[in-house]
Amino acid sequence: MTDVSEGAGAVGRRPADVPPGERGATRIADRVVAKIAAQAALEAVRPLPPEAARPHATVVVRSHSQPSSSGGTPTDAAHVHIHLELDYPTDIGPRCHAVRRHVTERVGALVGMQVPEVAVQVERLHLTAAHGAAHGRTR
Repeated sequence: MTDVSEGAGAVGRRPADVPPGERGATRIADRVVAKIAAQAALEAVRPLPPEAARPHATVVVRSHSQPSSSGGTPTDAAHVHIHLELDYPTDIGPRCHAVRRHVTERVGALVGMQVPEVAVQVERLHLTAAHGAAHGRTR
């Protein structure tokens, strides 16, 4: 009597018995990573001024070969560019740092990619009117 798993190839093997190169891979689209990055940027800069546009991101995912104990397995790295609008006055440097840190953490946690670069571009500053201040031109 023969064991069914012997003649069936990889069908009868447990996942732990299948070498990593034969398991396949999951590819996550750049636009999905961009949506996750934009949402993470929004979480980092809240609250936004009422007239501000939501942050948007562009992402380029590149495969890099990382040396590891199993050889040079390729891993994906996301290079992220975030475009956002902030209120004014604000401390722009720390807010951009918070965006970079949060985007790196969230993309890494949700997608499992390394994020070696997060470029933040502030496209517009919105003047926040003081409570009861007159609307119009500010000198």
